[in-house]
Amino acid sequence: MTGRTRAGLRITTAVALVVDAVVHLQLAGTYDQAAAGGIGTGNLFRIEAVVALLAAVFVLVRGTRVAFLIALGVAGSALLAVVVTRYVDLPAFGPFPAMYEPVWFGKKTLSAVAEGVGSLIAVAGLVMTTRVSEPVRPGR
Repeated sequence: MTGRTRAGLRITTAVALVVDAVVHLQLAGTYDQAAAGGIGTGNLFRIEAVVALLAAVFVLVRGTRVAFLIALGVAGSALLAVVVTRYVDLPAFGPFPAMYEPVWFGKKTLSAVAEGVGSLIAVAGLVMTTRVSEPVRPGR
């Protein structure tokens, strides 16, 4: 993989994670009222944003298989969460509130798109960083 390709994958993945984090931070305050004795959706959004920012920095600084794997885990799990909470009415469990929200709106859609793009680019980065040329063996 060329240096430019690797840099492009790292930057694109990081940008997607940062967009996701910014949207979650912007929306967190509107979900604070759902905290009734548990973690609360607003705090879950803040936690997700911090994790996404850390993953973005890590993939920018390192750009290794592990970095892309972490980026995929963060973006993919966030995408899964937004899709599930959009279409499945899950009840509250343990310290987590019920987070069913059966609508799409601008920021939610932007977050989902960023998470999807981040996931796809992280997969590409993961595939590209795992490609290792097979060593030439004598006698073959």
